[in-house]
Amino acid sequence: MSLPDGLQCFPQTPDVDEYRALRVAAGLSPKSHEAATLGLPHTVFGVSIRDGRRLVAMGRLIGDRGCFLQVVDIAVLPAWQGRGLGKVVMQQLDQWLAAHAVGAYVSLIADGQANRLYAQFGFAETAPRSVGMAKVVT
Repeated sequence: MSLPDGLQCFPQTPDVDEYRALRVAAGLSPKSHEAATLGLPHTVFGVSIRDGRRLVAMGRLIGDRGCFLQVVDIAVLPAWQGRGLGKVVMQQLDQWLAAHAVGAYVSLIADGQANRLYAQFGFAETAPRSVGMAKVVT
């Protein structure tokens, strides 16, 4: 899948401020400046799609780089949704996984109908064998 004219994809994690802003704009939960400052440097691999200098989409892989990885922060600005940017982000992450993640267990949490996107990249629901669980520490 190719990007719309004028957009470029970079293998990089956004900076703290643009990361936080895109999460909120895309409808994901907000993250504090402190949390983002601590977390982003530990990204295993990140993807940013930009319209000039403006961040319009992103995604990251986090984990221990060997046994376990997780897909997180798949976000696209609402004005750019439905144009395949999420798919491009996932293609980039999937290519990195194919090249670097031999034998790793790769997981994610699919919000809403995002499971349809992730299924295109080989992700399958784990229930009833296992059930995803989460806890937010405040």
